Amino acid sequence: MAVLQVRDIDDRLYETLKSMAKQKRRSISQQVIKIIETYLANPAFKTPKTQTDAFLNLTGSWEGHETADELIQSIHESRKNSKRFEDSNGLFD
Repeated sequence: MAVLQVRDIDDRLYETLKSMAKQKRRSISQQVIKIIETYLANPAFKTPKTQTDAFLNLTGSWEGHETADELIQSIHESRKNSKRFEDSNGLFD
């Protein structure tokens, strides 16, 4: 069986682990193993097959009440006309 050693644990974290282990009548090592097992068994924890899958897991999807057409119209209406690129600005010859 493998051995895992963790160093430099914050005192508050250690005391929390110690308290949790005591409540469940486990050693601190047993409690840490249980926490890791529970976390890894969670369906939300899934190692992506590709980098693309990992990226898509981070991005999520758009959730809004507007239709695509309403959203596009809203974007167009929020744009401001700029005179920045007009001939009188002097940026272009």
